[in-house]
Amino acid sequence: MGSDSSSGGRPVLAVAVAGLIIAGCGASSLAAPARPAPSLRLVAYDDCGELLSGLRKATAAHVGPYGLAGDPVMRPLVSGRVPGDLTAKQQAATPHSDTNVQEPGVDEPDQVKTDGRRIVTVARGRLVVVDAASRRQTGSLDLREGGAWSAGELMLYGDRALVVLRPAITFARGGIVDGPVTARSTPGPRLVLVDLHGAPRVVSSMRLDGSYVDARRTGPTARIVMRSAPNIAFPQRHGGSDADATAANRGAVGKAPLDAWLPRYSVTRGGRTTAEKVPCDQVSHPPSYTGLSLVSVLSVDLSGDMADASPVSVVAGGETVYGSSTGLYVTDHPSGSADRTDIYRFDAGGSGPPRFAASGSVPGTPVNRYALSEYAGNLRVATTSGGTATSPGTSQSAVYVLARRGNRLRQVGEAGGLGRGERLYAVRFAGPVGYVATFRQTDPLYTLDLRDPARPRVTGELKISGYSAYLHPAGDGRLIGVGQQADANGRVKGAQVSLFDVSDPAAPKRLSGYTLPSSWSAVEGDPRAFLYWPATGLTVVPMGGRDGALVLSAGPASVRRLGSVRQPDAAGPVQRPLLVGGTLWTLSPSGLQADDATTLARTAWLPFA
Repeated sequence: MGSDSSSGGRPVLAVAVAGLIIAGCGASSLAAPARPAPSLRLVAYDDCGELLSGLRKATAAHVGPYGLAGDPVMRPLVSGRVPGDLTAKQQAATPHSDTNVQEPGVDEPDQVKTDGRRIVTVARGRLVVVDAASRRQTGSLDLREGGAWSAGELMLYGDRALVVLRPAITFARGGIVDGPVTARSTPGPRLVLVDLHGAPRVVSSMRLDGSYVDARRTGPTARIVMRSAPNIAFPQRHGGSDADATAANRGAVGKAPLDAWLPRYSVTRGGRTTAEKVPCDQVSHPPSYTGLSLVSVLSVDLSGDMADASPVSVVAGGETVYGSSTGLYVTDHPSGSADRTDIYRFDAGGSGPPRFAASGSVPGTPVNRYALSEYAGNLRVATTSGGTATSPGTSQSAVYVLARRGNRLRQVGEAGGLGRGERLYAVRFAGPVGYVATFRQTDPLYTLDLRDPARPRVTGELKISGYSAYLHPAGDGRLIGVGQQADANGRVKGAQVSLFDVSDPAAPKRLSGYTLPSSWSAVEGDPRAFLYWPATGLTVVPMGGRDGALVLSAGPASVRRLGSVRQPDAAGPVQRPLLVGGTLWTLSPSGLQADDATTLARTAWLPFA
């Protein structure tokens, strides 16, 4: 049974980890600036021979008796309506929610999408289309092609859907490898472009080597970020010493052709399949690198047929993707740099191919994509530096501002010393203002003034217990936080939704909160699961297990429970809520359910076949 709590006593805040970036040149009054990360500048290769020589040398340094130790591609990845996107017919559709994205106008792939007329999702390798008004399934398309694919995600543009399917089986490299093993023996993702006009049909598809990192869409153009490892077949080992095996493996690297590193993909359209790869003149590298992976950005025109992906690559890893209206940022935590994050910016505005623009570094590690934010031409990044699992007391967080200077992202401002002995749990930027929450036992919520990129500064602090994993601006100086309640010792007690008043940056306050004991929310790990409808304050938070979706009203002064939505017992957890007109839809692994948004009475259940 849930409980409401006011701002009296020691209120609890839920906050998510994120990283900021601010343009500026000064330090916060909290602490002296941390040691800046070394400047990072991308270097273009003079020719393909230089590229091959550099890749061989860098890769060989990381070869051991069993091949490429620590191959990053074989590790698991820790990974409002868009103006002008809709046709005239769609613009007249029923008012509806969209995927909860970080930046207005920059769409993110998700498990389910709606344009107000139809709901589109991917379940068990099959694309499903539902008419929102009649609450009936109107289309279905099998995308499996005989393979085993996990639940996919998609993006919509007009009558087109771009579906991303990941292989259902993942592989991890570790232990002794008996026989030749290559990175491309691991199945990569598949992109499918579907025409939704009439019966759904496949327009074209693309298969890629490596691991899918993330994607962003502006207008009809989607940018797909991939990470790939070199395709080198190491000799089978038959006895001998580790030194002999290492020497043989380095010999294999020294003989590997350039194609072993260049990311490959194939495009199928009109019944014909063509094999493609990243051109060597579209590969750049930082001053130092391992050669163990490349991060690539491919472009897909959702109004076209995938004829030209225009790929570009950097010899680096790819971990976190942040997209603005004109740029795409990819972060990397380079091997051997325990407390540094490299950042690569691609100019990605318009429909043309992306272009490498600049690169830079910051100390520490961002928590997720919300740790990065572009504003007025500068990048704000929030990270945590120092501290270990056994000695967390040395950690602290900071917000850095990076300004573009030619092809470099240079640090021009810093607000440091945040949450000493704690780690970032949530960050949210709202134009010239930033909100940062840290947590270990108590949870300070910091407000930051980022108007002057040269002098970012902390303006206020609210100490509370618990943490928030996600912060959502709710207008009129209000923030909604989703996370966990905790006691004075930092032990979590259950999911909590909090309402904060940040209208006075010098004195943030917690107005209200609702707690559901012994529970957790999917929003903590994925903000796309969060739904907030500003017109009414309707707030929907999917819960773990069989708790369904918690339905709340977030008003100007309080958060109160309206009820909950539960699907049939065997349906599985609610993954996403969406609102179409007066109907609240929820998605689970087993189906879509429609409930009246006012009474929360079930009006339809559409199980997946």
